[in-house]
Amino acid sequence: MLCAERMQRIIQAIILGIVMGLAANGMSGDRAMLQLAFLLQFGMMVMLLIAGFTGWCPGLIALKKIFPSCDEMRSRSQN
Repeated sequence: MLCAERMQRIIQAIILGIVMGLAANGMSGDRAMLQLAFLLQFGMMVMLLIAGFTGWCPGLIALKKIFPSCDEMRSRSQN
């Protein structure tokens, strides 16, 4: 079963893939797609910086309500 931290990284990878696709469409002439790619990338950077400096990540908090934490899963498997 997936844990919250792994799921967060999977979602980040999906978002980065979407940004790459939008940027590719933007480079082919659709300026709105390039602007959207920039905004998504900037938002991702801000979220990662906040999480890195403060340890507070709203996405991870929401995911922990759905999936168990990786630490919880490790402690369950050791018992």
